[in-house]
Amino acid sequence: MRFIVLAIVLAFPAIDLLATVRFARWTGIPVWMWLLLSTTAGFVLLRNERVAFRANTAAAMHGEHFALRGLFDSGRKVLAGVLFLLPGVISDLMALVLLALPLNLGHDLEPQSAHPYRRGRPGAFDGRPPSRQI
Repeated sequence: MRFIVLAIVLAFPAIDLLATVRFARWTGIPVWMWLLLSTTAGFVLLRNERVAFRANTAAAMHGEHFALRGLFDSGRKVLAGVLFLLPGVISDLMALVLLALPLNLGHDLEPQSAHPYRRGRPGAFDGRPPSRQI
């Protein structure tokens, strides 16, 4: 069983590269351009996620965000970045699907207003400036 898994893991990059060559021939775009664009996208995604992970970790330590949600979202983006680094169209499609899945639905779905006095809350904005309590 482990040899079958090893064969699949070793054969995937070769099959992916073969599919990329055929796809590039079909579209007329050079293979090196497909590989360069996907590699660049992988590096950019990993670099941006490194910065975002630090900010999310600091926010989780201050109690502003849940730590597990940030780790799950960060892991998803890192995995997509690694899939972009692998040479091939199939791994790029897998990375795009991974990025497009709405896995992090824990955020508030209510639209947030940029106005400091939101309606429906105590002290809601009604056209008058707020009264100051002394």
